[in-house]
Amino acid sequence: MAAPVDLELKKAFTELQAKVIDTQQKVKLADIQIEQLNRTKKHAHLTDTEIMTLVDETNMYEGVGRMLRIAHKFHLMDLPPSIGFELSVEKEFESHVDLNML
Repeated sequence: MAAPVDLELKKAFTELQAKVIDTQQKVKLADIQIEQLNRTKKHAHLTDTEIMTLVDETNMYEGVGRMLRIAHKFHLMDLPPSIGFELSVEKEFESHVDLNML
């Protein structure tokens, strides 16, 4: 009589351990991705800070596909910032991770 209960308990415990390991791996992956996004955000901020110190008439290169095109700084500053996109991706990712962990 005690044997079937022990088998069920052992099976439930094994499933729970597998779920814990899977969740830990997902959390580790999420932490790595968030860290990468934070590094990208910091790099974009530092780049933007350095560019702001340049004179408006400074020639710079803009990446267009596989090509680089020369443009003045004030033309490039009118473009929408990529950092906003990265922040929205980060928030979306964090909310997705939170929902999946429940």
